[in-house]
Amino acid sequence: MLGRSVELARFDALLDRAADGTRGTARGEEFHDSGRSRLVDITGEAGMGKSRLLGEVCARASRRGMTVLRGRATEYERQVPFQVFTDALAHLDPHALDGFQETDAVAPLLQRGGTVDRFGLHRSTAVMLARLAAPSGLLLALDDLHWADPASLELLDHLVRHPVHAPVVLAVTRRDRQSPESLAARLTRGLDTGTVVRLGLRPLSARDCAELAGPGLPPAETAALYAASEGNPFYFLTLLQAHRGGTTPESSAPPGLGTLLLDELTVLAPSRRGIVEAVAVLGEHATPAMVSRVTGRAGTAFTADVHALTRRDLLRFAPQGLLTLRHPVVRTLVHESTPFLRRVEIHRLAAQELARAGASAAERAHHVEQSLTAWDPAAVAVLDEAAARTARTAPASCAHWLDVALRHLPHTPEHAARRRELVLRRARALAACGGLRESRDLLQELIATPQRSPDGPATGEDQGLRVRAVVLCALVERHLGRCTEAVALLRRELARGPAPADVVRLGLELGSAAPQDSATSYTQVRAEVEAALAAARSTKDEIGEAGVLAVAALGEAYEGDMTAAHGLARQAAALVDSLPDNDLTALCEPLARLGWAEAFLEHYPDAERHAERGLDIARRSGQLYVVPHLLLCLSHVRVQTCRISSALELADQAEDIARGIGSDQLLAFVLASKASALVAACPPDDPRPLAVAEEAVAAAGTGVDWWASTAWCIFGWAALMAGDPVRARDAMLQAGGPELQRIQPSMRPLYLEILVTSALVTGRFDEARGWAERARKEAEQLGLPMQRASALRSTAHLPLAQGDTAAAADLFAEAAAESARCGAVFWEAHSLLLGAPLEAAAGRGRDGTHAWLRGRRLAEAGGSGMLVGLADATRPPGSGSEAPNGSPDRAGLTERLATLTARELEIAELVAQGLTSQAIADRLYVSRRTVETHVSRTFRKTGVSSRTALATLMARRRTGSRYGNARAEQD
Repeated sequence: MLGRSVELARFDALLDRAADGTRGTARGEEFHDSGRSRLVDITGEAGMGKSRLLGEVCARASRRGMTVLRGRATEYERQVPFQVFTDALAHLDPHALDGFQETDAVAPLLQRGGTVDRFGLHRSTAVMLARLAAPSGLLLALDDLHWADPASLELLDHLVRHPVHAPVVLAVTRRDRQSPESLAARLTRGLDTGTVVRLGLRPLSARDCAELAGPGLPPAETAALYAASEGNPFYFLTLLQAHRGGTTPESSAPPGLGTLLLDELTVLAPSRRGIVEAVAVLGEHATPAMVSRVTGRAGTAFTADVHALTRRDLLRFAPQGLLTLRHPVVRTLVHESTPFLRRVEIHRLAAQELARAGASAAERAHHVEQSLTAWDPAAVAVLDEAAARTARTAPASCAHWLDVALRHLPHTPEHAARRRELVLRRARALAACGGLRESRDLLQELIATPQRSPDGPATGEDQGLRVRAVVLCALVERHLGRCTEAVALLRRELARGPAPADVVRLGLELGSAAPQDSATSYTQVRAEVEAALAAARSTKDEIGEAGVLAVAALGEAYEGDMTAAHGLARQAAALVDSLPDNDLTALCEPLARLGWAEAFLEHYPDAERHAERGLDIARRSGQLYVVPHLLLCLSHVRVQTCRISSALELADQAEDIARGIGSDQLLAFVLASKASALVAACPPDDPRPLAVAEEAVAAAGTGVDWWASTAWCIFGWAALMAGDPVRARDAMLQAGGPELQRIQPSMRPLYLEILVTSALVTGRFDEARGWAERARKEAEQLGLPMQRASALRSTAHLPLAQGDTAAAADLFAEAAAESARCGAVFWEAHSLLLGAPLEAAAGRGRDGTHAWLRGRRLAEAGGSGMLVGLADATRPPGSGSEAPNGSPDRAGLTERLATLTARELEIAELVAQGLTSQAIADRLYVSRRTVETHVSRTFRKTGVSSRTALATLMARRRTGSRYGNARAEQD
């Protein structure tokens, strides 16, 4: 391993840690946080020695007793799902997964077939790797990843973003210039988070190459070969071999690598060259038996040819008995130099042999595709079946095989119906794997195609397919952030006078699209939704009726008509609860709508019940696009009810799917929900919530729809908790636009609380009073407990700013009681903890202690780092905070306050006295902006998010000082 000592030393550090199974014993700063897996990204040009380095790493891992799994992606099998992982897992001991409960979920990786949820497969793969890592560590080595199939790259992305909590080392090799942009981006993100270590292999030095050549070659000749190879190890060794064989003319420059390698083939007998070509074409199916069958060579003659080729080092035996060429570059050159018709015949014979052996359609599809030169019904049937089997697990492969089938399907009337169905399926697969624009283009073309049967006008089946295409196209348009176009498309189709069943389908989608459209409110499509409801009832379509009721409930709940929303949600729930799961398969998205409607109505148990049922049905039926909405509904409910760890886990799952679908709009909503869960989960000084919220608004771009508005609102909350009220206020105004009309009406009082708090922190008392009054009026109109509680908290800050702690305490207590009425445990605890120190200040110490203890218990039970931090900042005297010697426990307080500068401490004291930012500025002869900057820094350093909490901290400081002075006098 000349010239690779640094890279091997880094690997040794990782392998030692994994093999020992220890924690915190990393030997380099890039290997910190040793409880997580690490991925080592080995990059370099072809022939630079990446595979050789990986082989040495595998050997070192084996010597340490680690489990080693090594797979290689291959150039001509890029549409075979999970090929590189399947190749690696083929090395497993047959009994390694005995008793593993999630074997079915990873069946596609083990070549056991199965149609599973691909994102469930990702999570189960991480669990499987953790199991395989016990007890002495696991090395998963994946070679030539630049050729990996899309499903493998998506799985790798999951493992980078969700490191396995086990002694696992992933090592991958790839060529920089040939790597897909998506792969390079995934690994670069991992560099930023510390889960990826990059090792770029550079050319060998002249000294290293001289050592490779050995002492027998004159220095001048070594130098010439080194100059020609530019230090590329593979090219240098090939030149060296040719030079020693006398095939390189000394009077001219050394030939190119391709010429040298192909020269090796010219001396081969036809039978042996045929074997080399077969191995190059067959790839992962190049077993000796398969090569023998497709070449027609058998017995001792075949064995002799193979032995001769291995002695020449053209062929090698790979694990599992496969024949392979000595380097991927050799395979590429041989494959491309093999006559086209010869390649076609090899693939045809391979497909036949696999079918005879009982291989699945997905396994045969690659060879069937490569052997197709004209319309072949049997071959296209195999591609059709392979596409159907991979639609849920590997939609990119599904879309590819449908494309191949469509390219060979004749453009004749008798095939027109099948063509339209295949196009619709391909569009659906593309929409599931990030090809949203290509999916939309296909659907628009399909919609524009005249729907006629071979014998006359369009049939009902043709019309049904058109409506399905329109509905899917509208859904894709929504994911592309083009809700206005989606609404227009649906309305145009409704104007065509469709059948009642199609009116229901179109009305469902129209009702779903409207609340997300900045130009079309739900009130503007209410008439079409009501028509869809009437159509469902006229045809006694209970399933359609339930779906329309659910969509209508969400529309009214979004707009703030809670009386109408309550009635519609009750009707929808009654129908949904009476129907079996099989009948609800077509209602997964309406179930998500119903769950969200009930969440906005603050019926949290009902929302959770319906979302969980919808999620189960959606996963079983493969309706990927609706899963994030169900997950986020559950996450939202669990934040409100203070089950924070679960909320964050659900948001993480939704993020995986959103990134897989490739919708910026959906990703913005998902990241906003994740940021919301992170704000609740993290202590106030944690940077993660704001970072995720920033990514959410970046994904939203310049959008002004519901999802973008939500992203900006959550960004405002995260900024406020990070101690930046100015940025929080700006974010809320960005979210709402003029008069805050873009902020969801039924959630506006809660979001107005961010504006009230920001205004008070920055000394804008009159502005805060205006926002608080608006919150009060809108909350009363909504009649929702949690929204009223938020308005009460906003109002409580006003008397507090004027020194009336008793009035403020009463309002916070009332807010806690309102939150408790609907089970909004997070906001109950928040209200209790804000009010507890004010109760004490108002002379009601027992009430304050009781409120603080309950708030602290709820915060800890719910796993909210934010609320626990607030509890620590507002701990009242006599709440069990004394140390064993009877002195107040001031370690955390002292540590926080010690980080403040003298000026920040001075301003904090004035804030605690109730002075506004302008009053402080006047007293200190500085600008108001300077005061606000110091207040923000103080919030960030002390971990508090309001002036109330800061005042409590300063009061505890003074109490502690008096106590300390009294003890000193006693001593």
